[in-house]
Amino acid sequence: MVNFTGKTAFITGGASGIGLGIAKACAKRGMNVVIADINQQAIDDVVTLFTNNCWPVLGLKLDVTDRAAYKKAADEAEAKFGKIHLLVNNAGIGIPEGKLWEDKDEDIDLAIDINYRGVLNGIKEIVPRILRHGEEGHVVSTASKAGIVPVPGFTLYNSLKMAVVTVMETLATDLQGTNVGSSVFCPGPFQSNLGMSSGKIRAEKLGIEMPSFGPPPKKEGDEEQAPPPPPRMDIDFSKIIRYPEEAGERVLRGVERGDLYIFSHADFKKGWEARAAAIARAFPDEPENPDFQKVFPMLIYNPVFEKQQQVPAFVPEK
Repeated sequence: MVNFTGKTAFITGGASGIGLGIAKACAKRGMNVVIADINQQAIDDVVTLFTNNCWPVLGLKLDVTDRAAYKKAADEAEAKFGKIHLLVNNAGIGIPEGKLWEDKDEDIDLAIDINYRGVLNGIKEIVPRILRHGEEGHVVSTASKAGIVPVPGFTLYNSLKMAVVTVMETLATDLQGTNVGSSVFCPGPFQSNLGMSSGKIRAEKLGIEMPSFGPPPKKEGDEEQAPPPPPRMDIDFSKIIRYPEEAGERVLRGVERGDLYIFSHADFKKGWEARAAAIARAFPDEPENPDFQKVFPMLIYNPVFEKQQQVPAFVPEK
């Protein structure tokens, strides 16, 4: 998708964090933007911001786990702007995790519903609409660095983000021969309010408050003690913190280039190379079977990977 002006983007989780960064980038490229989010106050704030900047916008409250609500939101978006061209599945949630067998069943179900089923719902509802109007289009789903190299102690988050990566790889295969592209965004740490928004969703849906990460409450008789000083790091954090606006620009650059994979941090390449090398070493040192490969070529290789070109260094807009 190379022409953004006048096209329409439908962004879930678009009222804050990375989703808002993507929404702003779309607006700056001349797109109509549909902000679909579960937080009505955040939607109202973003609609005001966009209106003040004369950016065409429609704010819709949407729970991505509700298929009927998704259809209604897509209908409203088309009624307002005519057609949807870019779908960004960005809505997500983080839950308190430990060892998987210690996680609450209701947390597991909630994470699966939002982080995985929400992506499937978006694709099932929006992609046919894009294909139907026949103009160029694109689908982006936000996964995570954790979808490429697992983060210790986050079994549920890792596995669901890996599932999103596979969904988008398969979608890219299924969309071959059309003018609709598929990308998976695998960001590292960005400044966002994922923890706060996740806590709000968790409280509303499950009636469970997120645990506090501050010091434990004082007990009667405890002596007043100064908190320990933070560990000293000779690091300029202004050089490592990434902001949502950059995420948005990186995503749209990937859409424009037709990238299957969109990454935010080159630092994660080392971990992926180690994982890929470990997988390669795990294949038995045995001769291949040409007849097997003739019968099951689809199990051997997927040409969609050949389309991914080397990505140049990112240069922020000034």
